[in-house]
Amino acid sequence: MAVDRGEAERVEALVVGGGQAGVAASEHLSRFGVPHLVLERGRIAERWRSWRWDSLVANGPAWHDRFPGLDFPEYGPDDFVPKDRVADYFEAYAEKFAAPIRCGVEVTAVRRNAGRPGFRVETTAGPVEANYVIAATGPFQRPRVPAMVPETAGLLQMHSTGYRNPDQLPDGAVLVVGCGSSGTQIADELLRSGRRVYLSVGPHSRYPRRYRERDYCWWLGVLGRWDIEAPEPDTRHVTIAVSGAYGGHTIDFRRLAERGMTLVGRTAGYEDGTVRFAPDLADNLAAGDRSYRSELQQADDYVARNGLDLPAEPEAWEIPADPACVTDPVLALDLSAQGVTSIVWATGFDLDFSWLRVDAFDTAGKPAHRRGVSTEPGVYFLGLPWLSRRGSSFIWGVWHDAMYVAAHIATHRQYMAYRSGGEG
Repeated sequence: MAVDRGEAERVEALVVGGGQAGVAASEHLSRFGVPHLVLERGRIAERWRSWRWDSLVANGPAWHDRFPGLDFPEYGPDDFVPKDRVADYFEAYAEKFAAPIRCGVEVTAVRRNAGRPGFRVETTAGPVEANYVIAATGPFQRPRVPAMVPETAGLLQMHSTGYRNPDQLPDGAVLVVGCGSSGTQIADELLRSGRRVYLSVGPHSRYPRRYRERDYCWWLGVLGRWDIEAPEPDTRHVTIAVSGAYGGHTIDFRRLAERGMTLVGRTAGYEDGTVRFAPDLADNLAAGDRSYRSELQQADDYVARNGLDLPAEPEAWEIPADPACVTDPVLALDLSAQGVTSIVWATGFDLDFSWLRVDAFDTAGKPAHRRGVSTEPGVYFLGLPWLSRRGSSFIWGVWHDAMYVAAHIATHRQYMAYRSGGEG
């Protein structure tokens, strides 16, 4: 439906973003009887389709990484679902309850109305007036690439959002910067394709993919770890290395090195064709080992405490010896001399709420909220890490957060609808 660019379309609640957070918000708003509209600048679950590499699968098994009202009938519960099927899933889920999602419309500005309730929302299809606005754009907003290696360096550079498959890159070795799920999976795929790969490994945590016949998602659930409301001090931004690729396996950087990958430390700088690395590789691997062993120990303690019949797995505790690239680390890499023709920056994302021009941010520019209810009345956030708990940015976690936000809006509407006995 075309919208006149002068006269604003009026809705009760406007949801910005049609990914997993936006679809979840729409479902709960519908259940609470809140009239609303969802605006998505691309397609439903666009980031799953166009900001991911071809072979990506969900990092959690099908029984876990889903909404409560729909499963993946063609996949087993322990399968890891391909990215395009995940995107189709959200589209099918939205169709289940006829979600009012309008695709191909970008929100460019949100401002509070002066002297009256609600917000004026500028979009590429004309203005919208809304009493409530939910920012459901998620955490993957603006790819972060360090301003380190100049474009004049003579090699291909891309963020992980631009990587699709090994054939996309020119012949030669590849430096992958970042050891989280994206960087590690991309590096592994490149190695399997026959490339020579350097992987820059910074501080990280890692988990067993499966242990004692249970996926790590199950262990985090029974141990109550998904429901932790705040991260441990100094751990909020620690990279987590986990993978569902190739049927799901535990990430062990030393075993990647055994297969021919060269591990290097944190990428520290660039000068005259040479990338420098911090001398921290061994320390970063050791810290990752500590987090890994801690997960195993907590699982073992839970089994013993509850008398569960889950077979012991002593081999999971075995950690290979440090390979040569760890004991004699590469601290400087001459890109040309080593035939490096590409760099993939798997360095994460920054938030971008420049379109949300309201008083909903702290002094550092980060969303100021409690469980998604912002400091600006009528403005809400969904899909952000640690929005209410550890699971908030995961598929099932955002569904539960959306229920709370929708309920908050429904309750506020009841107050606004109140009329005293003397009012007409």
